[in-house]
Amino acid sequence: MASSIKQTALSTIELEASSIAGLKEFINDDFEKAVRVIAECKGRVVSSGIGKSAVIAQKIVATLNSTGTPSVFLHAADAIHGDLGMVQQDDVVMILSKSGESPEIKVLVPLIRNFGNTIIAIVGNIHSFLAKQASIILNTTVAQEACPNNLAPTSSTTAQLVMGDALAICLMDLKGFQTDDFAKFHPGGTLGKKLYLRVSDMYVHNEKPQVLDNQTLKEAIMEMTKKRLGITAVVDKDNNLKGIITDGDLRRMLEKNEAIGTIKVDEIMTREPQTIAPEMLAVEALDILRKKEISQLVVVEKGKYLGIIHIHDLVKEGLI
Repeated sequence: MASSIKQTALSTIELEASSIAGLKEFINDDFEKAVRVIAECKGRVVSSGIGKSAVIAQKIVATLNSTGTPSVFLHAADAIHGDLGMVQQDDVVMILSKSGESPEIKVLVPLIRNFGNTIIAIVGNIHSFLAKQASIILNTTVAQEACPNNLAPTSSTTAQLVMGDALAICLMDLKGFQTDDFAKFHPGGTLGKKLYLRVSDMYVHNEKPQVLDNQTLKEAIMEMTKKRLGITAVVDKDNNLKGIITDGDLRRMLEKNEAIGTIKVDEIMTREPQTIAPEMLAVEALDILRKKEISQLVVVEKGKYLGIIHIHDLVKEGLI
């Protein structure tokens, strides 16, 4: 029984993967035309469908909106019962359907054509009513649904989804949509933090351990114990960073059995430590910490010591 379940799952994945791979044959001049029409559209992309295709249309709308292409969802059934009013003159209408022959689609398409809007069909039957009436056809024909009865929309809806993603990514590329643009539409949650949260937002909430370069090691240990970050910066009288002392430096020093009473901090400090500027993104700090296999970074601006950012700060913010 377990073997049968695994085999069915594997078969489903293989069928859907094959359907996606088959889309390569349909990236043609019509696809390029669709991208350019949407990019030059002065209105929005109105995406519509019925049944499972409507669900995929909603996801495409969400992807387009988050990547800089204004888009709205219009359910095909609701459209012919009053919601058609949301379609404006400058909008491009994208209609998703496997068969292209659904009754609601057959009612909706002539109405859109009468409005004069460009119709892009994401359709699995290029000989259907929808395909014949559309201005641009994006072919998402699949050889077989993953459903064992070849009925439930599975491979076909996956193909629609991937075609929508391909459109969105091409539009991002064509418009030069960058990380900063993406951040504007994703201010919340962990994703928002990755795009917005900066080192300057974090180090200011931490203690600021520091000793002068002519102080004793004992004084440095007292500062590290008090500030509880496992590190202290070593600065000169003008607050210029000269180095750092970490727990690791102390352990290595003690292994040599040296008396700490006479040792000055500049004798054991790590010179030219890893630093980061306050305007850098928190995720960039995380990348440095991981690559260097360290747990703290010294925040510096124009050589001046500002504070410490610890890997625990990033954990607390949910970035790890």
